Amino acid sequence: MNGYGLIPDEVRDEVLKRNDIVDIVGQYVHLSKNGKYLKGLCPFHSEKTPSFTVTPEKQIFHCYGCGKSGTAIQFVMGLEGYSYPEAITHLAELAGIPIIWGSGDSYAERNPRNEAKDRLIEAHELTAKMYHYILMNTTEGQEALRYLRERGINDKLIEQFQIGYAPPNWDMIVKFLTKRQFDLALVEKGGIVSARTNGEGYVDRFRNRVMFPIWDRRGRIVGFAGRVLDGSQPKYLNSPETMLFNKSKLLYNVHQARPHIKRSGEIVLFEGFADVIQAWEAQVMNGVATMGTALTSEHVQLLKQLGDSVTLCYDGDDAGQAAAMKSIDLLEGSGLHVAVAMLPDRMDPDEFIKAHGAERFRHAIIASAVTPTKFKLISLRRNHILLEDDGKRRFKDAALRVVAQVESPVEREMHLKELASLLELSGDSAIASLKQECANIRQKLQKNNQNGDNQDNWWNNVRNDKQVITPPVLRPAYVYAERSLLALMFQDIEVSNYVERNLGEQFNVDDHAALAAYLYAYYAQGKEPDFSCYLATLQDDRLEKTAASISMAEVPLRNDTALLDDYIGQILKVPRHREIERKKEEMVQAERSGDILRAAQIAQDIIALEQQLKR
Repeated sequence: MNGYGLIPDEVRDEVLKRNDIVDIVGQYVHLSKNGKYLKGLCPFHSEKTPSFTVTPEKQIFHCYGCGKSGTAIQFVMGLEGYSYPEAITHLAELAGIPIIWGSGDSYAERNPRNEAKDRLIEAHELTAKMYHYILMNTTEGQEALRYLRERGINDKLIEQFQIGYAPPNWDMIVKFLTKRQFDLALVEKGGIVSARTNGEGYVDRFRNRVMFPIWDRRGRIVGFAGRVLDGSQPKYLNSPETMLFNKSKLLYNVHQARPHIKRSGEIVLFEGFADVIQAWEAQVMNGVATMGTALTSEHVQLLKQLGDSVTLCYDGDDAGQAAAMKSIDLLEGSGLHVAVAMLPDRMDPDEFIKAHGAERFRHAIIASAVTPTKFKLISLRRNHILLEDDGKRRFKDAALRVVAQVESPVEREMHLKELASLLELSGDSAIASLKQECANIRQKLQKNNQNGDNQDNWWNNVRNDKQVITPPVLRPAYVYAERSLLALMFQDIEVSNYVERNLGEQFNVDDHAALAAYLYAYYAQGKEPDFSCYLATLQDDRLEKTAASISMAEVPLRNDTALLDDYIGQILKVPRHREIERKKEEMVQAERSGDILRAAQIAQDIIALEQQLKR
């Protein structure tokens, strides 16, 4: 049984053996062959050049940038936000391995928090089915059904997105879940019901609203969004923040859009779920949306895991365009390719599809999306009056600052020619003048940003050639010896047995001693060398990172006793070196205090210790 107290070790090991880490990581990261490794952009932090590696031989991943490392289990835990049991369950399902949760001698009790989450997900699923049933099969739902159909949401879409209706009753869901033995105090924490103001009992949170279920990336319902029918406020009511629902981390429709995104590598990002639903009907099935909140870094990380390219399709009004402008920097900063769909006449996507049809939306809006630079220039043009010289000058200065940030010389020249046309400038001299101004601005920008655009990690920046690189810190010889020994021990049980007999746990670095102890115990169970299975036994982030880093070292695999003895000898000498240093400090203190006899005795001790080192 592993330390998590939930899943037997043999189940964990089988899950690792049946899930090739290359296949698991490849679902999220574009990997390319690099010798015996595979490389790609790290999904755990923002970077422009790949520092993330996967080692098929050892079935592990490691990022040299942020230090994240581990097996397929740690990978899905980190990316999907799963607990350890959830990650095991997810991978077991992918591999077709049945996991039976139980009790007694074979299984420990379930984690209470996981039990609560599972129960809340069940409550959400049942509640969504009830709302959907009321909408489609009762007289109470007729007004809501008529409202949806009038808005262009047909019965097929209602079924696809499991849209429902919450009637005006105060306690319909309360009674419904009570009959099914749900703890209403827990259900309240999940945001489905609310406590009465007098503290006695509960009421339904959502009443007289069209209900849109919200799924997590695994396709489990974790919350709701409800729209009023009677004009009362708030117009939209979302589930509150719960252990399941966090709108800063969730994107609507990821579970259905994922296969379509995987095929194309492209994502269409909308502002709301109504746009996603209408776009789905228009055959744009790679659409997702934020949940009434600005785009966050967590959203961006999720988008990176899904695809390589994002098309922003926000509302055409001022608020939508401002939100798109803010989102561009976040998305481009993470290395995603970005385009912006331009909606005319301040329309939102829903309105455009109804007015002009699906085909025009796909071709004239989505497929014709412009670059971020083009979008910024169009926005600037809208905000300046070019009939006056002062307006032209202001527009020109602002536009040049935008164009100067474009890396491609060809793209810069294209934008400068368009700018000259807008300003009604003609002739080669006019273009040359704009080019020179643009070049001057670029020079200033580069002076102000010599480290490139990835300030926190300049070493992983596409524009870092002017950086004075600090030489890596050299490790002491004994640290190198300990890491080399462990790297060999990971690969060969005979080496591990030899080290255990002659060194035991006398490693000088605490983490190295802990790794050795875990390895001795691992092999003592009769297991063969399998680094990913060993790594899964550590249950400590720091130890996992250290072990993964050591395993990446290029250590020749040979059972060379002389080499092992040399490493062990270096390691065993360290405590004596430290004792000598301590004695020298004592001798200095004795001399300063005038205790000459004690200083002489300590000097004799130092000589004896140094002679021991020479043997």
